[in-house]
Amino acid sequence: MTEALNELSIYIREAHPTVVTDAQIAYGELTLTAEASAIVPLLTFLRDDPRCGFISFIDISGVDYPAREKRFDVVYHMLSPRHNSRVRVKIVAGEDEAVPSVYSVYPGADWFEREAWDMYGIIFDGHPDLRRILTDYGFEGHPLRKDFPLTGFVEVRYDDSAKRVVYEPVELRQEFRSFDFLSPWEGTDYLLPGDEKAKA
Repeated sequence: MTEALNELSIYIREAHPTVVTDAQIAYGELTLTAEASAIVPLLTFLRDDPRCGFISFIDISGVDYPAREKRFDVVYHMLSPRHNSRVRVKIVAGEDEAVPSVYSVYPGADWFEREAWDMYGIIFDGHPDLRRILTDYGFEGHPLRKDFPLTGFVEVRYDDSAKRVVYEPVELRQEFRSFDFLSPWEGTDYLLPGDEKAKA
């Protein structure tokens, strides 16, 4: 399997020498690092070329590295049923840098690009309907960014007196600020079932 992936890697790099900047094989899968500007022609080649045949689009995911100048990795996963192999293509993008949408190549990328936009704020240029998909309409920020606060910016609750859902700034109660990390089961004078195993 590794030999076939190695041959495929060489073939793809020879076909697109200026687009594919790196290729690695790990865990039985080929990972290509490519230029963001050429992602559409590269994925078109991977789909249409008979030696590749990556016709099944699996996923797009984002990875956040806030300390980097171009903080996001955008990762595409495809499957070739004919050759029973997978390929992963990675590109890098800055915070305000638009990545070309691959919707024209894989229409199934529509929802995955919307999810990456909603969760990370990765902009996909040419997407037909780039709007939030998992968070609420008035949601601020992108929750999977590593600099997003764990508590969020607002909290939502139903107000009985107003008879509607209200959004308020997050207010941390005192018990959340001084959590003592002591389990409610610790400090008891009696043994619980299984305690004898823990002391052995």
